[in-house]
Amino acid sequence: MINNTANVVIIGGGINGLATAYNLAKMGESDIVLVEREYIASGATGRCGAGIRQQWGTEKNCILSRESVRMFENLEETLDYDHDIEFKQKGYLFLAYDEGLFEQFKKNVKLQNDLNIPSRLLTPGEIKDIAPHVNINGLYGGTICEEDGHANPFHVSEAYRKAAERLGVKIYTYTEVWDIETERGEVTGVITDKGKISTKKVLNTAGGHAKEVGRMAGIELPIYPERHEAMVSEPLDPFQGPMIVSLYHDFYMQQVPHGSFLMGHGDPEEPESLNINSSVKFPIKLSKKIASVFPPLKDIKIIRQWAGLYDMSPDAQPILGETSVKGFYTSAGYSGHGFMIAPYTSKLVAQLILEQEPELDISMLNYDRFERGELILEPSVV
Repeated sequence: MINNTANVVIIGGGINGLATAYNLAKMGESDIVLVEREYIASGATGRCGAGIRQQWGTEKNCILSRESVRMFENLEETLDYDHDIEFKQKGYLFLAYDEGLFEQFKKNVKLQNDLNIPSRLLTPGEIKDIAPHVNINGLYGGTICEEDGHANPFHVSEAYRKAAERLGVKIYTYTEVWDIETERGEVTGVITDKGKISTKKVLNTAGGHAKEVGRMAGIELPIYPERHEAMVSEPLDPFQGPMIVSLYHDFYMQQVPHGSFLMGHGDPEEPESLNINSSVKFPIKLSKKIASVFPPLKDIKIIRQWAGLYDMSPDAQPILGETSVKGFYTSAGYSGHGFMIAPYTSKLVAQLILEQEPELDISMLNYDRFERGELILEPSVV
């Protein structure tokens, strides 16, 4: 039977929901319930590219990612996890096939270096030394940070799940939320298909379904779901170290530890929807882009493709904190970078829920910024 009361109910069993549950419990909160409509990491977390980078163009994203990288480096020990989360720090290599983009990269690197992120600018020749197979025709330059990398999203999620449950968090999978009860502008309960949970605090970490969950509480979140697709190749002997990102072509590509190449991109024509079916045009379009930048892959065999949802916000930044309904908190709208900043962001969100002063001010990422017209535009979103 599902618990009929809880101090905090978390809706969504992806990385942000699990990590926040763990942090709440670690900070002393008891009686925490997390509900997930399917299995753990069945949504965006389990379908993401799982890249982890610190190379951003806004101070807040740089800090959130910098601190998260430090936490990823020690996550197995911190969470007492008995497996490898496969965090491999082989770097992120950003390519600029546009002069304006390269000028933005210069600004980004200065900001990152000021924040103790060891990124650096690269000439086309230096890029050729790092990634000999990159096509440098028309390339203005790029950036790299060797501390950036990639982790296994399923192991990371499992590590947080186990640690949270050891601290007393109750996790209910295959449990669907039907409604959120409120009285006089305050949360009073969550209705699920397995019964009601009386509570005064609810955290919405439902990713692409965050808008639906918000509406249950009477909140119209400016978040919309958008399909993003990815594909993976047959394995090859390792020959490519860093993740390669081209904002000009709008794709990312990396060779994962067992040799396969993981590739993805965002389609600017993709409509708002909950569609996670694979399309025919995606592998054709992406293959042409990849082959033009990285010719050795032009004849590689694609093993499979899949799709997942980005929970997009108007400024590609998350919405964090309490909304206009008292007790209803949101941690969503990550626009594709929720996995990489989850360790630190979830700690800050837990502090907000416990009505503590977060160790990093994230008030500018609250729900009200859109009404105030104070959007925080990030220039480095893939």
